[in-house]
Amino acid sequence: MDWKSVAIIGAVIAAGAGYYVWQGSQPVPTKSGVPIAQVKVPNALPAAAKNGAVAYQTFCATCHGPNAAGQEGVAPPLVHKIYEPSHHGDVAFLLAAQRGVTAHHWRFGNMPPVADVTEAEVADIVAYIRALQRANGIE
Repeated sequence: MDWKSVAIIGAVIAAGAGYYVWQGSQPVPTKSGVPIAQVKVPNALPAAAKNGAVAYQTFCATCHGPNAAGQEGVAPPLVHKIYEPSHHGDVAFLLAAQRGVTAHHWRFGNMPPVADVTEAEVADIVAYIRALQRANGIE
């Protein structure tokens, strides 16, 4: 194989990889705002989770929807097996809030950092999300 063939093959592979990365970061057009998951809300929440519910409404619900059910065309549900503690530990939520997240599990685009949320508020939000997950069979 000559160098021109190698260069062409390399360019095709690079273009394909670039398209794959770009396409994966683009939102999938769907009905915006429709809840993705059906979430059972527990009757009683521990104190931190109650505080987290309030903080969640302030910082997260606009995108992730009421009770972390996600919203079609906007953001994924956080009450989902992908976010179970063994796959996304509590610190993953803190880092997502502080740094944002590059799209990798879902096709909603990248998540920007969350302005003005404190570490204590994120800890309470995580307590709320974990309580919702447990109530929905996600341990």
